[in-house]
Amino acid sequence: MNDPDETRRRRRPSVRAVAAPAALTLVAPMAACGSGDDGGPPTINLYYPPEQNLQKVVDDCNAQAQGRYEIAYQVLPRQADDQRVQMVRRLAAEDSGMDVLGLDVTWTQEFASADWIREWTGQDKAEVEQGTLAGPLDTARYQDKLYAAPKNTNVQLLWYRKDLVPQPPKTWDQMISAAQQLRDQGKPYQVLTMGAQYEGLVVLYNTLAESAGGKILNDDGTQSVMDAGTVRALEQLQRFATSGVTSPSFTNATEDPVRLEFQSGAGAFQVNWPFVYPALQEANPELAKQVGWARIPGVDENTPSKVTIGGVNMAVSAYSKHPDLAFEVARCIRDAEHQKFSAINDGVPPTIEQVYDDPEMVEAYPMKDTILEELKDPATRPLTPAYQSISTVMSAILSPPSAIRPQQTADELRKAIADALQSKGVLP
Repeated sequence: MNDPDETRRRRRPSVRAVAAPAALTLVAPMAACGSGDDGGPPTINLYYPPEQNLQKVVDDCNAQAQGRYEIAYQVLPRQADDQRVQMVRRLAAEDSGMDVLGLDVTWTQEFASADWIREWTGQDKAEVEQGTLAGPLDTARYQDKLYAAPKNTNVQLLWYRKDLVPQPPKTWDQMISAAQQLRDQGKPYQVLTMGAQYEGLVVLYNTLAESAGGKILNDDGTQSVMDAGTVRALEQLQRFATSGVTSPSFTNATEDPVRLEFQSGAGAFQVNWPFVYPALQEANPELAKQVGWARIPGVDENTPSKVTIGGVNMAVSAYSKHPDLAFEVARCIRDAEHQKFSAINDGVPPTIEQVYDDPEMVEAYPMKDTILEELKDPATRPLTPAYQSISTVMSAILSPPSAIRPQQTADELRKAIADALQSKGVLP
């Protein structure tokens, strides 16, 4: 998932040959620029979510192109659903004004199955696959072919109060028990995370299901499974929701309100994305000194959790007039140097493993080792062209989590997901 609330870090630029910083206004996308038909260099239109310092990366890639082309950063809407609607409508109309697309990791299979994006082959493919973490690469494939280049990834962490909890819990049940003890002692105790009826709830459940060894779909993404592991995850989610340690706003909670509630000192634990770290440093530096991070708890004490990944994949439109240049642009935007720059300055975790070893990452990403640990054994959301429909029905059935009846809910999910795979009962 491309997480709209990821904080944009503001640190020193480290991109080679970066042009003077320019303010990036987060507005509705401009009309696509020309494509060089006037005799000038072709314009390669990059449609990408808002990222505060991405224009500096674009400027650097333009400098490297030495006049052979000009990249124009067309800023997509902030909300992921609005991004998808805009791109789907334009691609369905075979709009040639789109060249490079920044796709949420859950969209790659959908766009590939619709023949809207081009396969990565040859040297382009080899360069992308070299050194890229396996989990993000999985989200960029469809039917064993590569259709996108992972630009950044993301995983949630457990954030906890070191002044209240000496060691982070290994399981959700341990975390619930610790929170209940803190509550009984009159101390901040809440476990804050996302429980509203939206994608964030699906991510929470998917992490629990994968951590319990469960399968929502079969391996090739064509059949609904909902096995015993997914039932255990439903049991865990329902137990958490009824344990008395969630926020009163749990069933309406999304990423940024969760961050703000933890920042206010109300919680002992927070399950959320890394954007909360720089925000806490700025908003409540005294509390920040007491906050640690760890891998998200598992369902079993002896089995590490598998944490759902998000992020953005870069794809080349099937209707681009300049596909060769578009592949070159995508490779430049997501190369190791620029991934490091985006991590340090915009807080988006890299997909190229070697970037995590760079000394400049230590200050900007003190939690980088925990992030990398989760990324090396991650969970992906169901990889299928029908994911948007599946997510819609799952969030509806899982909400509110306190009403879950594990086996009954699993049966309901199995049928609804099977229908979604056949495009039944869900609006496009």
